[in-house]
Amino acid sequence: MSKLSRREFLTKALMAGSGLCWLSVSLRAETKSRKTTDNTVKKPHVLFIMLDDMGYGDAGCYNPESKIPTPSIDRIAKEGMRFTDAHAPGALCVPSRYGFLTGRYPSRGGRCQIKSGTETIASFLKRHSYKTGMVGKWHNGFDNIDGWKGKLEGGPCGCGFDYFFGIPHSLDIQPYLYIENNHVVQPPTETTVRGKEATAGIYDSKGWNKIQGAFWRSGQIAPDFKHSEVLGKFTKKAISFLHDHRNTQSKKPFFLYLAYAGPHTPWLPSDKFKGKSGAGLYGDFLMEIDHEIGRVIEALERDGFKDNTLIMVSSDNGPVWYPSNTTEYEHSSVGPLRGMKADAFEGGHRMPFVASWPGKIPEGSICRETICLTDIMRTLASVIGEELPEGVGIDSYDILPLLLGEKKGPVRDMTIHKSRFLAIRKGEYKFLDGKGSGGFSKVKVAPGAPPGQLYDLEKDLGETNNIYRQHPEMVEKLKALLNEYKN
Repeated sequence: MSKLSRREFLTKALMAGSGLCWLSVSLRAETKSRKTTDNTVKKPHVLFIMLDDMGYGDAGCYNPESKIPTPSIDRIAKEGMRFTDAHAPGALCVPSRYGFLTGRYPSRGGRCQIKSGTETIASFLKRHSYKTGMVGKWHNGFDNIDGWKGKLEGGPCGCGFDYFFGIPHSLDIQPYLYIENNHVVQPPTETTVRGKEATAGIYDSKGWNKIQGAFWRSGQIAPDFKHSEVLGKFTKKAISFLHDHRNTQSKKPFFLYLAYAGPHTPWLPSDKFKGKSGAGLYGDFLMEIDHEIGRVIEALERDGFKDNTLIMVSSDNGPVWYPSNTTEYEHSSVGPLRGMKADAFEGGHRMPFVASWPGKIPEGSICRETICLTDIMRTLASVIGEELPEGVGIDSYDILPLLLGEKKGPVRDMTIHKSRFLAIRKGEYKFLDGKGSGGFSKVKVAPGAPPGQLYDLEKDLGETNNIYRQHPEMVEKLKALLNEYKN
């Protein structure tokens, strides 16, 4: 057992596990012997659920001491695989989603806006006979907005999705409106005041920072838009996509990208979930999101898709969760990690990632190899037996052998992370090309501190001991590699 494995085995913040993406021979034989119930298509359906600002230590399958019940996410982990070293390519929403959809590191430059015609997971799968749909938060730009009225250019439908219903960006950024396919459903002709003022007395704001709680920015809003209804509406539209696919009796497989807008602010749990977690509004809201995930999985089962569906659930970056929140609620949203959303520290980009695929992914398995959300593009190409075009998905690695429990050992040579400055992970070493957190966490930098940071994650998962000056050769090596991605 490696040092990292021993640490995780002993740390209560993570579930115990002893495999490196493999289980016993008897279990693998059992899972491979199962028959799928959906024989209408040869290629698997794919459901990718992206949460927004969920922490590594929130789900019970990652943290047995979590104050937030997450039975739906835990079920997927139990029925499949849990990755303990999965990462977003960025520590903020936009770059992470760009990296996921294009298989490219956001550090390669630009605003991470995905222009029409760019090859994405959706456009690639669509060219290989998939019905593609997206429901939820886009946040990767449009080619032409024209005052948020009428037809939009670009966006999901310009990037390979046959169907889209969702919002243009985060739920706390105005204008607040719905888009269906490439049309604004209702233009933002009204105004809304700052969320905490609008929800005064309805949602608890005790102890929250100014960008936490029931927070959204003042601005324009469509008449049909209510922040508290967005979560349920996304679930309803996702289920409708599944039902429509069933009712058309299509022989095509589907790819559904369900991008929930939470637990990013505003935290707006319904009455059914208020006060039900042990982590305040944040925990209540995430608990409700987990419930909505369960509803979508149940719809997969009812429609006869689940036995032939590859399901993956992850998050785009870390949570907005301060040390004072951990103290007050005795809940660490990042588990044993350091930092939070926007940080170059592990808490900013190490993500929960669970996946299931009946008869393919060994049940109850754990993988400790490093993966990145950029890897999903090449992995899905491998799943359907196709090659990506040259120059596409250049930062994407095939993790299918890990998912199937067929490979022991790393698939990635290195991984790049984007915050205010860049970081690189290679083996046990992680180099941060700057001082401080690179994000939201406040860090006191001592006078005379080195210009960067180096950590040995096998020995120091919490990134508490900067060994920059002890290993100058490793610093120079990683710095040189990192510079190759600054273009």
